[in-house]
Amino acid sequence: MEAISSKPLQLNPIKLSQPMGAMLCFLGIKNCMPLMHGAQGCASFSKVFFTRHFNDPIAVQTTAVNDITAVIDGGDYSISESIKNITKKVKPDLVGLFTTGLTETKGDDIKGATLLLQDQQTICYVNTPDFEGSIESGFAKSIEAIIEQLVTPTKEIDSQKAVIIPNVNLKPIEVEKIKDTIALFGYETLALPDLSDSLDGHLGVKQGALTSGGISLDEIKDLASSSLVISIGSSVEKAGIKLKEKNENINLVHFDSLAGLENSDRFFKTLCEIKEVTSPHPSIVRWRKRLQDALLDTHFAIGSSSVVLALEPDQCLSIAHTIIEAGANIKAIVTTHKNDLLETIECENLLIGDFEDVENFLEDSELLISNFHGERYTMKHKKALMLRGFPDFEGLGNQLKNDSLYEGSAYLLFEMANIINNHRHEVNHDEH
Repeated sequence: MEAISSKPLQLNPIKLSQPMGAMLCFLGIKNCMPLMHGAQGCASFSKVFFTRHFNDPIAVQTTAVNDITAVIDGGDYSISESIKNITKKVKPDLVGLFTTGLTETKGDDIKGATLLLQDQQTICYVNTPDFEGSIESGFAKSIEAIIEQLVTPTKEIDSQKAVIIPNVNLKPIEVEKIKDTIALFGYETLALPDLSDSLDGHLGVKQGALTSGGISLDEIKDLASSSLVISIGSSVEKAGIKLKEKNENINLVHFDSLAGLENSDRFFKTLCEIKEVTSPHPSIVRWRKRLQDALLDTHFAIGSSSVVLALEPDQCLSIAHTIIEAGANIKAIVTTHKNDLLETIECENLLIGDFEDVENFLEDSELLISNFHGERYTMKHKKALMLRGFPDFEGLGNQLKNDSLYEGSAYLLFEMANIINNHRHEVNHDEH
C-alpha cells in the first residue's frame, strides 16, 4: 500500500484535473466540440495549457458560468445558450459536455439539460468534478460515457474490426503505432478516442473551430460490432468492460501496459493466439531483437543510476516496467492517486504526493522522470531530467515521442541512457 502524504494540502501538485482529461478525450473525436460547463477561466486555462503542450490550436467552448448565473441558473439555460451559439456558426457532429468543480458543487443536472436538447444536437455528457480524480480518470470517465450513450448494442461481429481503448498517457504517435501493429495481424483498427488523427502535429488545411480528425461519430455508434477490443492501462479497463456489455460476442483483452520487453511479448503472444499464427510479422521480430540489444547497450548507464518517477499511475507503471528491465534502481514513485498495480513495482518509496515530496527524494537520486514542472527542482539540485507526462512546455514534438511496444521501449531506453551520460559528463566537467 502506497503512503499518502500527511500534509493537509498539496504544494506544487503533479496532478491535473478531471475536466482536462475529458477535454482531451473529446479532442480525439472527429468534428466534435468539447464544451466545458463552468467558468470561462477554466476553459481558458485548459486551452492555453494544451495549445502550449501540443503546439497546435485546440478547439473548446465554455458555458461561461459566472457568479450571477451560478446562483440563478440550474445549468439548463447556460448550456442551451452555448449550444445555440455554437450551432449558429458551425455544425458539430457531437458536443462533448463535461462539468467542473463549480457546476458540480452547484449540482447542475447536465443529463436533464442534454435530454432537453437532444432533438437539436447530439450531445455526450460526463460528470468530471475537478475536486476528485485526475486527468487520467477524467479521460477514462469520458470514454465510458461515450460508450454508454452513443454505442449501439448488437449481436453481430465484424471479424476484421478491432478497437483499442488507450489511456490518457498514450501519446498520438503511440496510438498510431499500436493501431498499425494490430493491422499487421489483418485487422482494420480503430481507437476510442483517436488522438493520432487529430493532435499528432500534422499541418492542417486551416485552423477549424471543431476538431480536425479522430474517430467519427458513425464509427463510434458501430463499435459494438468489433471482434477484438483491447484496453490499455488500468484507468480504462472499466471502459473495455462497458463496450463488451454492448455485445457479449466481443473478444475483450486488457493490458495494464504495452511498454518493455515482457509486456510487449505478452501483447504479441495474445495476438498470435487469437489469429492462430506461430510468429508475428518479420518487422515485429526485428524490433524485438533491437530492443534486446538496446537493453544490453543501455544497461551500464541505467543500471548504475537511481531514478525518481513523478507521473500519473498508468504512466509510472509503463515507464517503470521498461527501465527496470534495463536494471534501473527506482528510488521513489510519487504519483497522483491510488493504483494497486504500483505496489507490484520494485521501488524503495511509493507515495501519493506532490513536487515537494519529489524534492525530498531527489538528493539521493540522479534522474527525475516527470513533466515540465520538475525542471526547477532538477536545476536546483543539479540532477538530470527526462520529460514525460503533461505538460512539456519547452520541448517540441511531444506528440511524436514513442515509448510503447518493442520500438518505443528501445527509443525510451536510449533517450534515458543518453540523458544520464550527458548529465554525468556535465557534473565531471563542473567539478574540474
